Amino acid sequence: MRNIFWAISISLLALVAIAARFWPPALWSLVIILPLIVRGVADIVQTRQAIRRNFPVIGHARYLLELIRPEINQYFVESNSDGKPFSRNDRSVVYQRAKGEVDTLPFGTQRDVYATGYEWINHSLAPTHVDPVDARVIVGGPDCRQPYSASVLNVSGMSYGSLSKNAVMALNTGAKLGSFAHNTGEGGLSPYHLSPGGDLFWQIGTGYFSCRDMQGRFSIEEFGKRAVLPNVKMIEIKLSQGAKPGHGGILPAQKLTPEIVAIRGVEPGKDVISPPAHSVFSTPLGLLQFVQQLRDASGGKPVGFKLCVGKRHEFLGIVQAMLLSGITPDFITVDGGEGGTGAAPLEFSDSIGTPLNEGLSFVHNALIGANLRDRVRVIASGKVNTGFQIATKVALGADMCNAARAMMFAIGCIQALRCNTNQCPTGVATQDPGLVQGLHVGDKSQRVARYHAETVKSFFEVLGAAGLHHPKELKPWFILKRVSAMETRSYADIYPQVEPGSLLAESVTGVMARAWSHANPNQF
Repeated sequence: MRNIFWAISISLLALVAIAARFWPPALWSLVIILPLIVRGVADIVQTRQAIRRNFPVIGHARYLLELIRPEINQYFVESNSDGKPFSRNDRSVVYQRAKGEVDTLPFGTQRDVYATGYEWINHSLAPTHVDPVDARVIVGGPDCRQPYSASVLNVSGMSYGSLSKNAVMALNTGAKLGSFAHNTGEGGLSPYHLSPGGDLFWQIGTGYFSCRDMQGRFSIEEFGKRAVLPNVKMIEIKLSQGAKPGHGGILPAQKLTPEIVAIRGVEPGKDVISPPAHSVFSTPLGLLQFVQQLRDASGGKPVGFKLCVGKRHEFLGIVQAMLLSGITPDFITVDGGEGGTGAAPLEFSDSIGTPLNEGLSFVHNALIGANLRDRVRVIASGKVNTGFQIATKVALGADMCNAARAMMFAIGCIQALRCNTNQCPTGVATQDPGLVQGLHVGDKSQRVARYHAETVKSFFEVLGAAGLHHPKELKPWFILKRVSAMETRSYADIYPQVEPGSLLAESVTGVMARAWSHANPNQF
């Protein structure tokens, strides 16, 4: 993009040279140069559009193309190379809500209601009013001494390093303004997470960034120093993520700055690749002992873990370990195999890991079958960006949701697909100072808070339209899905449900019987 900028600049200089040949200098300076200078200065000082701040004058080309936005966006959806398109309507509603624009649509639905995969919720003839102000989710089991009252929608894990410092500060400031939480991602606690003062979910991955010793091993002393900070409300152990389950995190070397090297405690000039598995534990029982260790060292704050569901008997081994040890996490975050905003190999991104709906339903039912559901909160982390999509996850068993991609859109991401090259033109996913400065923290934080508020409001309007009074009343049979041109089914039909305590019977039967018989609390 910068090469294009210089090419056009040279073309303009050539135009000026030609004009100088035939026009008096005063005339061509006034007609050509002065307007460009005025326009460029105006672009640089404005704060609403990062493209114009980073690419004055030439950046207007993007906004001219937005005049035919529906056609361009539809083309992008159909040709998106990652194979997992983010629909035009979904993306547009994030932009509109973040900017405070009207997010209603003319001429009815713009989706094909007879296409396979179309989902909806039936309304009630006795709609209700649900007040979103009082809708909070208390996270903290019986062993937690500092439970946290969380919003139903929060910012999912995205690290400083993957995101710029301005992006991190905008997200955290927005979280503070809107009274919701911001997940740090596995890259550690940075000053840009802490300085705005927003609530944090501190994610600890296999690299143990911000809580490791000089050899890269987990340090309970370093963890304890930061876990007691007032900003840190919950601690999340990352087992795997939807973008690349079983692979480990990747931060390309070109995005490493001296500051990130210091924060993470890594070697400069090389890709930062987190190990695929933890070194502190290697069994389900070991995981739960680590949960208890972190909970004690943090002063009793909620501690849980995040995973993309893989082999089902391995997760059921964790459930058996809960029953055996009496230790339960305060929450479990379920990531979908179709999710992820960072760099990932194509095969891992497209073909490994359980999709969110299937994984979420499985985790929810496994806890019900073991009579543990009331001790553990379940968080859905995936492509959640509208009130209806929150409703679908709550219907499948989620207590709350985390969103990453939608929050990136709220701070200006245009899906330029330069996340792993350090060339993000909007300053969201880059460490290039010249590009980072284009993202104005004050403006973008307001957009994050606005998007969150409008989406949560939309979720409760969906509940009200369905005649419900509280998210807990949402059940799988409320959500309907077209599975073929001639057939629709409810989520209850698509995702099997288990009876409470059914996994505790002498002879386990049903959809989890085989996996339960292979589960082992002493081995993954």
